Amino acid sequence: MAVDMALPSCQRLASPKALKVIRQTIRRWALHHRTDKSLEDLARMFRPSIQGWINYYSHFYKSELTPTLHRIDAFLIRWARNKFKRLRQRPKGARDWLARVVRATPHLFAHWRFLHANGRTSGAV
Repeated sequence: MAVDMALPSCQRLASPKALKVIRQTIRRWALHHRTDKSLEDLARMFRPSIQGWINYYSHFYKSELTPTLHRIDAFLIRWARNKFKRLRQRPKGARDWLARVVRATPHLFAHWRFLHANGRTSGAV
């Protein structure tokens, strides 16, 4: 009798379909086109959705949700490049800018506490 030991029966994965829906929702937000808003406004607008995803999907398998939440940071980098003229031609400068913002205000976006625990970046920003 073979027993599947891949996952204990109590662990549930975020399905690929659910993660796809989250990614589509993030794309539909079009963060990078909302240059009329401040970073605080964006955080306030999208905090309920992001916090809900983290609350629901992170209890069982955090690593499944991490790449999807990194997409929000990618859109924030694009937002910064569109909003700030000095970052337009500097992708690394925009990544560095976001890293400084995360260090200065780690509780601004709900997913920053999840991704950037202990003041360190979990993966690339």
